[in-house]
Amino acid sequence: MQERIAVIFDFDDTLGPDSTTGFLEHAGLKDLDGFWKHVGNMMAEDWDPVPAYLTHMIDAARQKHIRPLTQKSLAKWGGELPLFDGVEDIFPHLRQVVKEANPQVTLEFYLISSGIGDVLRHTHIAHEFTDIWASEFHYNEDGNAVTPRKIISFTDKTRYIFQVQKGIVGKESRGEPFAVNKRVPADQVRIPLDQMVFVGDGYTDIPCFSLIKQNGGIPIAVYDQRHTEKWGSAFQFVADGRVSNLHSANYRQGSDLTNFLSMAVRSLAERIALSASSYQG
Repeated sequence: MQERIAVIFDFDDTLGPDSTTGFLEHAGLKDLDGFWKHVGNMMAEDWDPVPAYLTHMIDAARQKHIRPLTQKSLAKWGGELPLFDGVEDIFPHLRQVVKEANPQVTLEFYLISSGIGDVLRHTHIAHEFTDIWASEFHYNEDGNAVTPRKIISFTDKTRYIFQVQKGIVGKESRGEPFAVNKRVPADQVRIPLDQMVFVGDGYTDIPCFSLIKQNGGIPIAVYDQRHTEKWGSAFQFVADGRVSNLHSANYRQGSDLTNFLSMAVRSLAERIALSASSYQG
């Protein structure tokens, strides 16, 4: 019996405001609307959204529309970017909920994002995650970003859910992109999909919502209550039956989202205890 639960988060507009827009503003970009309009034009020419925005960031730095795009500047922004209310407290809170429900169960947190890894690995909450997967730049000898190195978007995100399932996590798993395709016997699965919770906000999360729901896990959609223009898209996840619940991205103690996350991990921990006792019996 695998006595582990995984709570997997997206980042942008899930745990904090859009980190890329924040970086561009922090790096001195004067025309944010123009930047994203250009990315939209690239998409109309059949660019995928993530390589489009990463490539346009590189171009913006080359044209000196923003300050140099370096690993150091991205990491610095990661340490400064804001988080939604209560985010830093949700991790110890959920661990305590699981401990009280079933002390034999380990709760692990993961981050799968289309955002930039060199930003997300330097946030105040990075240490809470067993692993972080995000899009990456390749840097030249001067330290400047010159090309996208890793793209994570849409169904790419599901690859990392399967890595969580199979235990292909941590530094030792890097550099082995085909390991996720190896067959793992059911009794060797590290965390079953029905012992996972996935929390996301946008269209890039739809494949993860569907995968988790179809396999008995708990998909949760969140929305930033400050951006009313996105509410319709968020509600559509519920209307389409892709998620179990939709909540404002408020992680304060006693909020609807925190309460639901608490109920979700408690239910999974209690179910594991019940299954373990049945197995032993």
